[in-house]
Amino acid sequence: MSRPVKVRFAEFTLDSDARRLIRQGAGDVHLSPKAFDLLQLLIEHRPNVLDKAAVHEKIWPNTFVVDGTLTVLVAELRRALADQAREPRFIRTVHSLGYSFCGEAVDASSSALDPANSSGARCWLMWNGRAIVLGDGEQIIGRDPACAVWLDAPGVSRRHARIEVERAGEAVRLEDLGSTNGTSVDGSPIRGVVPVTDGSVIQIGRAELTVRIWSRREPRETERIMRRSGDSTRNER
Repeated sequence: MSRPVKVRFAEFTLDSDARRLIRQGAGDVHLSPKAFDLLQLLIEHRPNVLDKAAVHEKIWPNTFVVDGTLTVLVAELRRALADQAREPRFIRTVHSLGYSFCGEAVDASSSALDPANSSGARCWLMWNGRAIVLGDGEQIIGRDPACAVWLDAPGVSRRHARIEVERAGEAVRLEDLGSTNGTSVDGSPIRGVVPVTDGSVIQIGRAELTVRIWSRREPRETERIMRRSGDSTRNER
């Protein structure tokens, strides 16, 4: 179908070369060939939404199939991944449009895990206790379900802002897209394109997102916890 993919997400590993979906502690998960192709396709294009026409073209090239066939494949994937349509961990339905992979997936290839070949940087947004992983490139934030970062919250415009990530988080920039209520970073309204860093708080409507950037190049010191004298006494007992 496309380039080889080997990624980990939650308790699963997808290896496109070996055509295997492996669940930690349980071994291989059975998928039909077309369901495997669909999962690989959604992961490759994460977090973007793939419309049904694009999926049909990739999974069934030069073949006419009804939309219900795709619905059956999505249901098969959700059963295999123990996923739920109403509260998806992995496969998100964008009604009247298509589907997207909404889980956090990391490259599991040996080259990607080699510090000499990668900065090891990662970038994500925290919102309502949920981590929204950001890939390289431009991603639109807004109320439209087709946005890469979908915020179903009051005061959010359909296409509210654009966030751009370079080299997996080594540089991150934010721009408001002429939204009704504007965009703020750390309490200050933004104009034009502005950089954001680890810990920056982005206000979009009533949604508050915290930028998190982690890099292997700049590991944080582990915080030392001071024990009280009473704790030490109890531990000695």
